[in-house]
Amino acid sequence: MEKTHHSHYLEYRTLFSIFLLLLMFTGITVGVSYIDLGVFNVWISLLIASVKGSLVLLFFMHMKYEGRALIFSFLGTIFFLFIMISFTFWDVSFR
Repeated sequence: MEKTHHSHYLEYRTLFSIFLLLLMFTGITVGVSYIDLGVFNVWISLLIASVKGSLVLLFFMHMKYEGRALIFSFLGTIFFLFIMISFTFWDVSFR
């Protein structure tokens, strides 16, 4: 039985659009760093970084086209990372 390898190619227009989105979010990150939002500074920075990381992962690392097992393992990793970051925030807030 022969395995078929399905390759996927993204158009340059799509890649360039994602690149422009990443630059836009970088500009937003820099802009937000100059605004004092109190306790929300860290949360907004993490949200922007998560969106940027997701774009890179989905389009430039082609996670969008992977199988279910790899996607579930990635989501499990993100879930446990969220738990660890939450514990860190909780620990720091009670010092």
